[in-house]
Amino acid sequence: MSSLRRRDGYVPIADYAVLGDGRTVALVAADGRLDWWPMPTLDAAPVVAAILDPRDGGHFALAPTAAFAVQRRYVPETNVLETTYTTSTGTARVTTSLNVGGAGRLPWTELAWRLEGLEGSVDMAWEFVPGDRFGQARPSVTLQDKVPVVEAGDQTLALITDNASGTEVSPHLVSGAVALRPGSRRVLAVIGTTCEPLPLPEPRHIDARIDATVESWQRWSTHVDYEGRWPGAVRRSALALKTLLFEPGGAIAAAASTSLPEVLGSSKNWDYRFAWVRDSSFTLDAFIELGLHEEVHAAVSWLLAAVRRSAPDLHVFYTLEGGLPGDEQLLDVPGYRHSRPARAGNGAARQSQLGTYGDLLDTVWRYVNAGHLLDHHTGQLLAELTNHCCATWMDKDSGLWELAQREHYTISKIGCWAALDRATRLAAAGHLPDESAARWGAEAAAVRSWIDANCWSESKQAYVFFAGTHELDAAVLLAGRTGFDRGPRLRSTIDAIVTELGRGPYLYRYSGMQDEEGAFVACTFWLVEALLWTGQFDRAMALMDRAVGFGNDLGVLSEQVDPATGEFLGNVPQGLSHLALINAANAFKHAMRPETTDRRPESVER
Repeated sequence: MSSLRRRDGYVPIADYAVLGDGRTVALVAADGRLDWWPMPTLDAAPVVAAILDPRDGGHFALAPTAAFAVQRRYVPETNVLETTYTTSTGTARVTTSLNVGGAGRLPWTELAWRLEGLEGSVDMAWEFVPGDRFGQARPSVTLQDKVPVVEAGDQTLALITDNASGTEVSPHLVSGAVALRPGSRRVLAVIGTTCEPLPLPEPRHIDARIDATVESWQRWSTHVDYEGRWPGAVRRSALALKTLLFEPGGAIAAAASTSLPEVLGSSKNWDYRFAWVRDSSFTLDAFIELGLHEEVHAAVSWLLAAVRRSAPDLHVFYTLEGGLPGDEQLLDVPGYRHSRPARAGNGAARQSQLGTYGDLLDTVWRYVNAGHLLDHHTGQLLAELTNHCCATWMDKDSGLWELAQREHYTISKIGCWAALDRATRLAAAGHLPDESAARWGAEAAAVRSWIDANCWSESKQAYVFFAGTHELDAAVLLAGRTGFDRGPRLRSTIDAIVTELGRGPYLYRYSGMQDEEGAFVACTFWLVEALLWTGQFDRAMALMDRAVGFGNDLGVLSEQVDPATGEFLGNVPQGLSHLALINAANAFKHAMRPETTDRRPESVER
């Protein structure tokens, strides 16, 4: 099959489109090959994982048999992919969808392709090679009642066709071919279940569900409320975030993939298929601003339930089911472009990250400010956690960037200040018990004084990475977002960070990372917000105009980018990148005017 930019089985990360159904995500390359598909849930061991293991990971390939050119787009306002192939003999269109049902999620997983002939003739070929699920299964293919069936451990999958396609079955793959002419229309689908019977829907019903899935996404998109300068980028980011929302419970995954490297050939390959408290906080703010009230309530309720189960300990992240993650495992796979090790699980689960208290309390504060109420039990829980923050804010931790070296990270202290500030305000408004409110306010003032005394560099005129260093950290740009500082100190910090960590419109995470990884996409959007909160509107606008173009041809954003080449790095789609874009776009509605920025706010109002 033709392969466009595929080398040794791999394509650039930017070549991937993202499909989602509320439980899992599929990544489809520009050459029509499906390279990533865990099922039934995002965090399952995938039956398709060629993105990390081209030989044994599994794939589904569908493309013309002759050389072709590709144009692709999402069906407007959806996460359904439309790919047009042009060969020397004709043009064909393939619509790819992770289908939903008439009443929401299907009780099985259904990945479907509709093939249509547009002009001339196009011969298409396809093959499904199931993977070994990271070594957990020995997949086999058999023919049962004329239907190709795959057994892969506890999962069963069937390949459904409309009987117009020639199908061949061997022990390890299913393949076929079809000739498309103008007006012709064919359907392929892979149906999957885990530890339960397998339905075999009729092709016409699968075909109808493709249209129903388009309608479902478009109906949801009408609820995205944004009027501003970048509607296309904001709506696409909202749709990308929706693919990361685990609808059975309301969790928000940080990314859809695992182990895509921060620099090719390195060991910085992490599993982000979990729900971070930090990312959930930022995402909920984005959803609140976009008027997505159902997602907001589901996510807040899920987050509080997960936290309640582990209280008084507040963990960095939780599984999509709300439990505590298990140990990190190193996978025996080649890794993306031989970047090893690949991982399942994330060792940061056992870290202390004190800024998480601020993320949680800020989430609740924004939820209440949006007009909602807290129940008594939640108020008691949050008060207990705030007291724990009072007792621990002076400890060293691993910081927002989940580092092995424990320090007094400035952004962690800012997070603790935010937690204590928000708890004080929630208590004053009657949402939290007020017995300890005076203590919380006093501790918030103590945190501020400690940061001023220990986390400021006179020589660089900037907030530093951690106490006792002169290194810089782009995460302190969030001081404006939290309301900790929106005055002269933050303005001079911005200039120092841009000078030391900037590469064109991009920013590296912190000092020294220029030699170890790509630029972190979300940091650019944090810079936009910081510029706004310090009254630098024109500068913020110019940067935002460039940053909304960081995505691929479909508007999908990765975790990092090589500033020299624009090559995508890290996991994709990266929730933090997309939500940072939305929050930066919305910040233009809320930022202070230049004449009001020569002060450090004692309050944070929206």
